Amino acid sequence: MILLSGGLDSATALAVARRDGHRCVTLAIDYGQRHRVELAAAALVSKQLGAVEYRVVPIDLRAVGGSALTAEIEVPKDRSDAAISHGVPITYVPARNLTFLAIAAGLAEVVHARDIYVGTNAVDYSGYPDCRRPFIDAFVAAANLGTKAGSESQEPWLRVHTPLSELSKAAIIRLGVSLGVDYALTTSCYDPMTDASGKPLACGRCDSCQIRRRGFEEAGVADPTRYA
Repeated sequence: MILLSGGLDSATALAVARRDGHRCVTLAIDYGQRHRVELAAAALVSKQLGAVEYRVVPIDLRAVGGSALTAEIEVPKDRSDAAISHGVPITYVPARNLTFLAIAAGLAEVVHARDIYVGTNAVDYSGYPDCRRPFIDAFVAAANLGTKAGSESQEPWLRVHTPLSELSKAAIIRLGVSLGVDYALTTSCYDPMTDASGKPLACGRCDSCQIRRRGFEEAGVADPTRYA
């Protein structure tokens, strides 16, 4: 089971899961995010990397709000590296990964999967508390205690893999390229727009665009992103 956002990191996590020999079910969450082009990207990535099934689960985190991705709050642009790396940014979505992992665990129980792969990364997104391994470990413990599959298993039923957690963006890109990820299919922008023909463009100025652009530069890989 792969939590797939349509972004660079989760696409690479899917490729790693395939490398590890898994038949992959991919799960995208339609949570009311402003960057909804990622849902179309997730479907393309899922197909390109050979997932056996792609599912979308709709929820509406706009009812919770509190984030520039789910409420009428301006997405920060043109921030310095120091600003990006300091504190929890307004693009943090309250309890998003907690919610997503709970849904993924439920689906894993239904489809009899034991392994969930996520593209969380604590190096480039250190401001997000739900991207860190201690949170993941605490969730795994709770899921094994609070599910039928966990209660009936003689050993921990659920495993959550974070293969990218300690990698730089450049290292993630190099890994993905080696595993055949087509990054032209992915999107990372927090505030995308469209061109005259209606095709999506990345803003090039939000935190995520800046981190993505720098990652390709440092990896020595051509950036396929279409920026405004």
